[in-house]
Amino acid sequence: MGTRAWALLLVLCGTIFLEGIDVAMLAVAIPSIRSDLDLSTTTAAWVMSAYVLGYAGFTLLGGRAADLLGRRRMFLIWLTVFLAFSGLGGFATEGWMLIVARFVTGVSAAFMTPAALSLITTSYEEGPRRNKALLVFAGTAAGGFSLGLVIGGLLTELGWRWVFFAPVLLAGAILLAALRLIPVQERRPQLRTAEARFDLTGAVTAAGAMLLAAYAVLRLEHGLHDWQLTATAALAALLLATTFVAVERRAATPLVRLGLLRKGSVVRADLGALLFVGAFFGFQFVLTLYLQELRGWSALQTAVALIVMGCDAVLAPTLTPKLVERYGHARVILGGFVLAVIAYGLFLPVGADWSYAAMFPTLIIAGTAFALAYGPLTIAATDGVAESEQGLASGLLHTATQFGSAIGISAVTAVYGLASTGSGPAADEPDATLSAFRAALTVPVAMVVLGTLVSALSVRAARRAVRSASKVSSDSASQTSANPAQRSGGMASWK
Repeated sequence: MGTRAWALLLVLCGTIFLEGIDVAMLAVAIPSIRSDLDLSTTTAAWVMSAYVLGYAGFTLLGGRAADLLGRRRMFLIWLTVFLAFSGLGGFATEGWMLIVARFVTGVSAAFMTPAALSLITTSYEEGPRRNKALLVFAGTAAGGFSLGLVIGGLLTELGWRWVFFAPVLLAGAILLAALRLIPVQERRPQLRTAEARFDLTGAVTAAGAMLLAAYAVLRLEHGLHDWQLTATAALAALLLATTFVAVERRAATPLVRLGLLRKGSVVRADLGALLFVGAFFGFQFVLTLYLQELRGWSALQTAVALIVMGCDAVLAPTLTPKLVERYGHARVILGGFVLAVIAYGLFLPVGADWSYAAMFPTLIIAGTAFALAYGPLTIAATDGVAESEQGLASGLLHTATQFGSAIGISAVTAVYGLASTGSGPAADEPDATLSAFRAALTVPVAMVVLGTLVSALSVRAARRAVRSASKVSSDSASQTSANPAQRSGGMASWK
């Protein structure tokens, strides 16, 4: 790639880096925010959950909006909104102000991130060049989260408001570079027609279904407490999703072409991304609790310990492209899941006094697994999709990853809570707490085991596709050689 192509890629990757570092820094700063603003436990939890709710609820709509309303336009507008509300969060004096700021920031990310990914998939031709760009994108995402943990710890020492102000500076730099580097593409007539007939009913039902589903998932962390509310939200989400499908079938210009949801490779990639990201964030959440609550490590010590998992930021753009080129993305994804099973499995017997050396194999293998799986999953989720639907495919992928992270964290929290409750009067004792951590660790293990099975199906489908292509090529060659007239005609044309 040329200098300008690399510059454009770095700007677009800057978006996912910004999103990752923003989430990670806030996760480290929450205890300080809670103490300074005197927030209740519920309010503090919603400061974190509001972002996920906005992101997961609108990502599908955001991806399709990029296709219909212009990828550059959506990217620039929502990057500006992200910048503005991140800054407003830094001036918050009440819990509800932070919740509103984080929700709108999540909504802006839901529109901005799929636009960035679809700009990559439409700016670089399908094949090795696009694969390289997507793997750099994936590595940048992981690097943003890993560095965000450390930077968040340092900024929190200066004052938690810097956790909100720092992303403003980064977003401003990305916005100025994007205005210059992202080409202005002339709108096509059919695009204007699609915009004029924007599927408003589909947009409303989709957003409603996603919001309610995200809320139901977030409530899983409460376990059986107020389960009626969780069940009601899940049922309402299902009803709205059913309505959405009915609307899309009848719409002249549907928001989502349902045929894309029947594309096996896309569905398997999105499901794999949901399971892999869910397991990764679930494991990281349990590990953070283990280090800080049971071992008494500080937030900064924990962040520094976990930075080794950011090795994928180096491996994703260097090692993974070579593996994908040689073995294909399906096999590399399977390898990533197998490594994840090993990594999380090694941590299941964790002890109350494990040294960092004992934890290190899990951390380095988990980071390597992320490098092997996440980028190729991004390739698989957008591979073979028409250019006009790249935003939609990107939206589906990010919807899957956001729901995955929410499911992973909520599930481990619920299992940890149930295991702690079941320990009886001794629930506060170190042995009981350690037992609860071990129970919670079974969640990410189960998720990557299921993901391994899904990725194995993708490898099988890829082999079938190669065999079918070989058979068609062989049959075509046989027919040509068996038809003298066709063969002589071909020779005559050559002459």
